[in-house]
Amino acid sequence: MSNENLSFEQALERLEAIVNQLEHGDVPLEQAIKLYQEGMKLSGLCTGKLKQVESKIEMLIENEQGITTKAFTSSQLEKGE
Repeated sequence: MSNENLSFEQALERLEAIVNQLEHGDVPLEQAIKLYQEGMKLSGLCTGKLKQVESKIEMLIENEQGITTKAFTSSQLEKGE
């Protein structure tokens, strides 16, 4: 399965496995470079998938006129809103 077809969870799991391999330091240099490159691609894939989801999430906000929707942004998550 190519990396582009991985779910977010699968990509993150593979990325974690790569990090573990590289952290142990017992990987030959050429393999370490390939793992690093794969990890960077997976990181980009995960970031892209998160941005797609973020753009689809809507927050429900109660106001005096009932319920309205507002686009969700990552800055609101960071602020704890």
